[in-house]
Amino acid sequence: MNSVSNLPSRTEALNTLREIGCSESVINHSLLVTKIAMEIASSISRRRSVNLHLVEIGGLLHDIGRSTTHGVRHGLVGSEILEKLDYPHTLVQLVRNHVGAGIPHEEAKALGLRPTDYLPTTVEEKVVCYADKLVSGSNGVTFEEALKSFENLGPRHPAIARFRALHQELVELTGGTINGTGTRRENPSGKRRQVPD
Repeated sequence: MNSVSNLPSRTEALNTLREIGCSESVINHSLLVTKIAMEIASSISRRRSVNLHLVEIGGLLHDIGRSTTHGVRHGLVGSEILEKLDYPHTLVQLVRNHVGAGIPHEEAKALGLRPTDYLPTTVEEKVVCYADKLVSGSNGVTFEEALKSFENLGPRHPAIARFRALHQELVELTGGTINGTGTRRENPSGKRRQVPD
């Protein structure tokens, strides 16, 4: 598989997660991330081009590296797994760049990762990265709840500003239809709730 048109189907992606050894909790998390990512991407697609299939498959496979590690390296490990499976480069990059709100070169080096940027750059990468932060385990969380998890890194950690900027960019790309713009989404219990900014 070497082009975006060669992305696996949803069923193939789920089978790959199971074959690689991802737990059902990782798969359930990935399913909810995918649902949220698709809602955001669908809203963006009304204004600009978005590869919805890449968002869907990226959402499903973003945590494939958790079959090996649950640490900060899981994005890099996941990208290496997908490279070995000959998946498209765009998917490999999406999986590699979804950790945190992206990790710049110097932070990557300090974390013991290969010294390069792990920053989401495409709309599809940004959508999956952001949607991943709106899910804790297999439960949906608000932007504020997700932001609090970043604050555990320290009150002035640069990841906080990156996550805020990512949030703002996606709010603008959707025309204000996510988090804090008067829209509602379902939480995993099936009840509807207002999602604050």
